[in-house]
Amino acid sequence: MTQPPPPPPDHPGQPPAPPRTPPPYPQATPQYPQVPPQYPAAPPQYPQVPPQHPHTAPPYPQASAVPPQYPTAAPPAPPVPPPPAQHPHHIDTDRGRVFLSDKQRRTDATAVGNLLLHVPNFLCSLFVVALVSLFFGGFGIVVILAWLASGALVFHRPTERALARHVLRLRYPTPQERAKLEPVWREVTARAGVEGRNYELWVEDSDSLNAVAAAGHIVGVTRFAMNALPNGELAAVMAHELGHHVGGHAWSSLLGYWYALPGRVAWRVLKACSGIMFKVSSAFGCVGVAVLAVTVGAVALATITTLYGLPLLILAVPYALAAVGRRSELRADEHAAALGFAPMLAAVLDQMHRQEQWQQAQLTAQNGGRPVQESAPARLLSSHPDHYTRLHHLQPYLQSPTP
Repeated sequence: MTQPPPPPPDHPGQPPAPPRTPPPYPQATPQYPQVPPQYPAAPPQYPQVPPQHPHTAPPYPQASAVPPQYPTAAPPAPPVPPPPAQHPHHIDTDRGRVFLSDKQRRTDATAVGNLLLHVPNFLCSLFVVALVSLFFGGFGIVVILAWLASGALVFHRPTERALARHVLRLRYPTPQERAKLEPVWREVTARAGVEGRNYELWVEDSDSLNAVAAAGHIVGVTRFAMNALPNGELAAVMAHELGHHVGGHAWSSLLGYWYALPGRVAWRVLKACSGIMFKVSSAFGCVGVAVLAVTVGAVALATITTLYGLPLLILAVPYALAAVGRRSELRADEHAAALGFAPMLAAVLDQMHRQEQWQQAQLTAQNGGRPVQESAPARLLSSHPDHYTRLHHLQPYLQSPTP
């Protein structure tokens, strides 16, 4: 291979430049160190908290570098204690909508019979009022008409409250007592389809198991019944008293008693006068007693003859009224049982029977160990049936399922 000719000189007269030969390239690659440089294993430790300026706010706490360890499973819940055992006669009083019946009240056969049996007492009272009206001359007829119209006071609310407070010794319930009575009363009236706000709840400060339905709108229970009975048995007692109101027993009894009151007052006055006359006549010996007996007998015979024997009916009226009263108690029991309170009412009757037995034992102990037997007239004048009769009438409701 031939060499290329040299390039012409840059300037004439100058010697030619030596040929430019490129520098030789290294025949081998440079040897780099086989071991890389050792870097520090950890970054340098800088201070975690920068220097605080004297006029800067204090630093906020830093979150922990290590996250909190949460348990992988929830710890077992503590055992739930079992609910306290409820009384078998406890009822649930949480009721929603209430359906009211069309007829809130009615007058059953016992109420009508009670009014009819009070007719002789009413006539005797009318005779007494007529005699009293003679002292008023021309205003006597006004006195009679005012007495006849006074029967409307039976349904007068202020009169009812005065009767409950002063005659029956009842009082208004406290807020705590009302909170206990009203849920039970709402349950009873809801089952009966009756507007419960038409009635007033009262309390009697007594340690006996009892309740009362008075006038047209009063329902009273004793303090013992309110505090000692479970709410189911208290509901049975209140349903029984509601039965007296719904059946018309309460207002008919009060109305009959009101119109018989003048005759009762006259009878007590005559009885007191006869007692005084007997004491005066006894001072004159047997002759005075005989004269008094003949005089009283003649007046009684003349009265009976003039009124066609009507006064004789008065002697039988108390027994007939007691019989009607016992029947009304059975009707009220059936009303409570029909609402589903038959087992509760039977338990209440059993408790009342034990209370009567305890009282009988007390009387026997006071009588020197000799039992005190109730006489036949006293049993006929009783206003309540005996324990076994009431349980007998509850049997159909106890054997059938309650609603």
